[in-house]
Amino acid sequence: MEQQIVKVKNKKGVRVIPGFGLSLGVTLTMLSCLVLIPLASIFLSAGQLGFREFLAVVTARQIVSGYIVSLSCAFFAAVVNGVFGLILAWVLVRYDFPGKRLMDGLIELPFALPTAVAGISLTFLYSDKGWVGALFDKAGIRIAYTRIGITIAMVFVGIPFVVRSVQPVLEKLDRQYEEAAMTLGAGRTYTFFRVILPELFPALLAGFGLAFARGIGEYGSVVFIAGNIPYKTQIAPLLIMTKLEQYKYADATAIALVLLLLSFVLMFLINSAQIYMQRFSKS
Repeated sequence: MEQQIVKVKNKKGVRVIPGFGLSLGVTLTMLSCLVLIPLASIFLSAGQLGFREFLAVVTARQIVSGYIVSLSCAFFAAVVNGVFGLILAWVLVRYDFPGKRLMDGLIELPFALPTAVAGISLTFLYSDKGWVGALFDKAGIRIAYTRIGITIAMVFVGIPFVVRSVQPVLEKLDRQYEEAAMTLGAGRTYTFFRVILPELFPALLAGFGLAFARGIGEYGSVVFIAGNIPYKTQIAPLLIMTKLEQYKYADATAIALVLLLLSFVLMFLINSAQIYMQRFSKS
């Protein structure tokens, strides 16, 4: 016999799960302690500055240069992650080969590896005397201490977001749509771009947004390979650390507030685009 699910109702007649009040209270408490209160402290600390002082800090030439470096490198890194993350997810889902489980586990290595270790390793590898950097240096291409090196470091820390966003959707994708398209005469390229990619695009967009946001605020893996050249390779998180070392806490939180707002707007736009695409696909 099938077990009957007991539905509990509150005084207003609304069905709730057992322990809803307690679980909701614990959830809100943890959310406040770990997310809302720290974020509110940024607003309070930045509020110590007057409006003109705030604008003077966040629009200083060096600070604006840091925004440009962080945003541009994070964007290009997210684009690279979007392309190669999709390829990695496709290989892991659609093919079987020796070492597949090992490769699948290595995807999450940037999550487990300390960012400082990643930064030192990348700097050693791509410096003028490194294994890879020396080859490019002979061709007149310098990687370390340039924006190219910053982009590579952001690609390293952001690739898992794209792979783990696309992989579950690709696993659940029904192959009957592909078989139907090929039966009707569609080629592989046409089937991929008109049948498969539209189904993967919302997940791909989510991974792109997460990788972009991570790149904007990345510090440990970027600071070593960046070289920290003023107006060229200084990133915004480094400028925040510089202000903290100078005991200018209000200035540091003002810069952090701008990065926070940029990340929030970015995620809001991406989520709005996902909702629109889901409604469009259903209709």
